[in-house]
Amino acid sequence: MGESPFKLKGIKMKYSEVEKIQTRQDFISFLRELKKDYLENLPSWENRDIGTFLEAMASWIEDMDGFYINKGLPVPKKPDWKVLADIFMGGKLYE
Repeated sequence: MGESPFKLKGIKMKYSEVEKIQTRQDFISFLRELKKDYLENLPSWENRDIGTFLEAMASWIEDMDGFYINKGLPVPKKPDWKVLADIFMGGKLYE
């Protein structure tokens, strides 16, 4: 399987890691590191249970156009692996 491109050497997972995602394998690696971040850095998570995590993901998807506009990026018309990772990070952090 190889080493994950998302290894963070003991620091909390940063949103900037999402920028590396281009392929399905990148997304799989990202999800594994996100799980590790959850287990090791739970206090940094805004949404710590599955119910609030899923609600945050839904809310983030509703508001995602603003996220991309604020970052000066085009709003995705067809989500790709990176957009899926954006959604999961939204589930972690979005209030």
